Amino acid sequence: MKAAPGVAFVSPEVVNPAGDTAIVNVFPNSKPQSKSTDQLVERLRDDVLPPALDATGAEALVGGFTAISIDQSSFITQRLPRFIGAVVLLSFLLLTTVFRSPLVALKAGVMNLLSIAAAYGVMSYAVQGSWLGDLLNIPETPIPAFIPMIMFAILFGLSMDYEVFLLSRIREEYLRSGDNGAAVADGLAMTARVITAAAAIMVFVFGVFIFDPNTFIKQIGLGLTTAVLVDATIVRMVLVPATMELLGDANWWMPRWLNRILPNVHIEGEAAVQSKLTDLVARDEVAPAGVG
Repeated sequence: MKAAPGVAFVSPEVVNPAGDTAIVNVFPNSKPQSKSTDQLVERLRDDVLPPALDATGAEALVGGFTAISIDQSSFITQRLPRFIGAVVLLSFLLLTTVFRSPLVALKAGVMNLLSIAAAYGVMSYAVQGSWLGDLLNIPETPIPAFIPMIMFAILFGLSMDYEVFLLSRIREEYLRSGDNGAAVADGLAMTARVITAAAAIMVFVFGVFIFDPNTFIKQIGLGLTTAVLVDATIVRMVLVPATMELLGDANWWMPRWLNRILPNVHIEGEAAVQSKLTDLVARDEVAPAGVG
């Protein structure tokens, strides 16, 4: 094992009192998050230890923080696409049902993934020994496998909250006026301050976690802060209105067969409010005639 490529040092074995178990510490000559270290773990498991112990009948297990991180990452990586796909698909169906537009729902999912991808990128850059990691006192260390999954669940929910708030106002204006350009402009003008204020609060709240001494909390805080900042500024205030303006009335296209299948869902009792307003307008028109 000492002669295996990538091994810098092997400590003397520590044997238990019964003499049937021993622990040996192996130190790689590469960094914990390096791909070379991952390859060393796999090489020890598959090529080095099994041939060396075949004749003895002993069993060798490669553990430790690095090996556990590799195993967790492999396990979660295999299932993360299913998790992301299920969440995006369900949100697509829900938004299509509410806003009666597959294109708007698809765009919302893509935009949300953009802000999450930005958070992953910044967080990964910080833990690779970069100037950002030095500035925030984040050491060069692997990212635990559970962090990306937890962050995706939190960030997708927050991003969708901003998206629904903006789109619901745009759709209300479009149903009232039938002008997509005016609806996008009015909807953005009416919701921009609220979205910006809410995002600013979340940025300060998540930003506090960056100063926590725990490295993992720092990583989560940095990722959440980045995602909310990007989502509420670049994505929600620029990309979403710009794409909706360019697409025009195609934003609200709905296949007839899909329209028949999906149930009618109205946000905040839209149908009841519209019916009430119609009744009030009718009463106002009839009232003057009966007074004389």
